[in-house]
Amino acid sequence: MPFFKTPFNGYSVKFSPFYENRLAVATAQNFGILGNGRLHVLDLSPSPGGPITELAGYDTADGVYDIAWSESHDSLLVAAIADGSVKLYDLALPPTSNPIRSLKEHTREVQSADYNPIRRDSFITSSWDDTIKLWTLDRPTSVRTFKEHAYCVYAAVWNPRHGDVFASASGDCTVRIWDVREPGSTMILPAHEFEILSCDWNKYDDCCIVTGSVDKSIKVWDVRSFRTPVSVLNGHEYAVRKVKFSPHRQSLIVSCSYDMSVCLWDYMVEDALVGRYDHHTEFAVGVDMSVLVDGLFASTGWDELVYVWQHGTDPRAP
Repeated sequence: MPFFKTPFNGYSVKFSPFYENRLAVATAQNFGILGNGRLHVLDLSPSPGGPITELAGYDTADGVYDIAWSESHDSLLVAAIADGSVKLYDLALPPTSNPIRSLKEHTREVQSADYNPIRRDSFITSSWDDTIKLWTLDRPTSVRTFKEHAYCVYAAVWNPRHGDVFASASGDCTVRIWDVREPGSTMILPAHEFEILSCDWNKYDDCCIVTGSVDKSIKVWDVRSFRTPVSVLNGHEYAVRKVKFSPHRQSLIVSCSYDMSVCLWDYMVEDALVGRYDHHTEFAVGVDMSVLVDGLFASTGWDELVYVWQHGTDPRAP
């Protein structure tokens, strides 16, 4: 399957929810420590094995750590930037008109962005300033700031069934569940003994959540009884950077790690590790599964490569 070479280190990759052949990639220079960034919008070839082409590219003065596609406008993207800003891009407008907005409220690097799949007019961002912010497209300032975590918030993700509920994963070793209608978090999960870098909701069970940690483990939780995890998935050799539930199969999870691998898990079976891909030659830090095409994966890493492949095939095969 094809790959795409980026000029900077890959940080995040997301398939479009509107076009099955389109994806966006966030990249940062010098491993995100210092320097510029670039947001790539890529189109897959309609013919199998054909080249990946760049539809658009946007340069930033600081690294891009994450991106989120709008759920209401097929051309709109939200980017999480290392300078603390959140930038909005519209592919329908010329490059000189982008970004269409730059929202500067976070005081540290913005690590994640997630668009609300139910309300479709709002999104959340999480930051190294220990906060999560809620935004809507029609407001130049954030609607609300959620501050309870004691350290960097590496991820904040909307519940796929409830438009007011989201989860956040933090370096303070907890996951918190929030309802935007409530004054504070509604639940605290002391999920790991080390930093939690990622979390995601099950797309078929709105009480089920997955976490990935620096402790190398992945844990699946039922928020109704979170004293012990439903499942613990061991197999990565270094920190787990991203975890994501499948949009097509209830028990499937994809993960990527600083051990350079992308792993596929079925947490409901005894031998949970059902696939392992070792195509990256540096930290694998971004992974996604297509909502529109069952079994289509994308990953990116610090080796400056973006791979797109069908499950069961070799990502490096031409």
